[in-house]
Amino acid sequence: MASIKNTVTEAAKAGDYKKRISELENLVARLSRELEGLHASKFVLPAGKPRKATGGSFCRVIVPDSHGCYIDAGACKAFLADLAQIDPAEIVMLGDHLDCSGFLAQHMTANYVAEAAYTFADDVAAANQFLDAVQERSPKANVHYLEGNHERRIEKWVVTQTLRHAKDAEYLRGLFSAPIILHAKKRGLRWYNQGEFYHELAIPATIRLGACHFTHGEYTCQNAAKSHLAKFGANVVHGHTHRIDSYAIRTVAEGSIQAWSPGCLCKLQRLWNHTNLTNWGHGYGLQVVQSSGRFLHINIPIVDGRSLLAPLAKTLGSTS
Repeated sequence: MASIKNTVTEAAKAGDYKKRISELENLVARLSRELEGLHASKFVLPAGKPRKATGGSFCRVIVPDSHGCYIDAGACKAFLADLAQIDPAEIVMLGDHLDCSGFLAQHMTANYVAEAAYTFADDVAAANQFLDAVQERSPKANVHYLEGNHERRIEKWVVTQTLRHAKDAEYLRGLFSAPIILHAKKRGLRWYNQGEFYHELAIPATIRLGACHFTHGEYTCQNAAKSHLAKFGANVVHGHTHRIDSYAIRTVAEGSIQAWSPGCLCKLQRLWNHTNLTNWGHGYGLQVVQSSGRFLHINIPIVDGRSLLAPLAKTLGSTS
């Protein structure tokens, strides 16, 4: 009788083990699917995504330095996948989407043969391909393009080659300037030259959209966001540093204001840095803008070619 009971007990235990093993296998399979979903290049924003929210709010995407031929393929792919899903109403290109090294970088001597591996034509083609991809994924967006210091190299070269003769300089600029070679008019870009003032602001190549200012950037110091905020005394987004950064203060006149640097989309280690490891970071800026001009700004990091917006959107979707 005891042996029969033991046999039944062992059989029951074996059944429990098989059931438990089956449950664990199902759990592992489910977690694997979720992990694959987090790592996928595409994602689904939760219902009621900000671009279609009530009250006239919309999404604005801020695109930092990509540097032509030196764009990072993984960061670019992740950014473009996000852009297609966001479908923003407005895009601000912060400048330096051309690199213009080589003969245009008159102030900087190349140190390595590899730095001379591409031509100006290659650089222009890379920048145009990037702009094509951006506009293909956001066909309804109004695009603002702020000229950066690397695009400005072209005009500096023009002025130098013509010995500062205004008419000759204007002629060459009509052939080779950044808005010409990037087909700004055909693309419908709102182009802002580094040598011109806009929106009655005190410095050139800077614009104000709603409650936020945008500029390519002046400072590259360790606390560049803090320095920009001190200079502007208002909300501002800048590029130029290639670092992901932000700084906030509270003032008597303006209340809480903040400066943001969304990072870059170019390679994180250039040869001219030699063996000095940079602290650059891949990313871009995303703003949810209300009809009043007030906004929520988020720096979206891209790590190892993967955007962190997808896990955020998935989490928000699961709690909605």
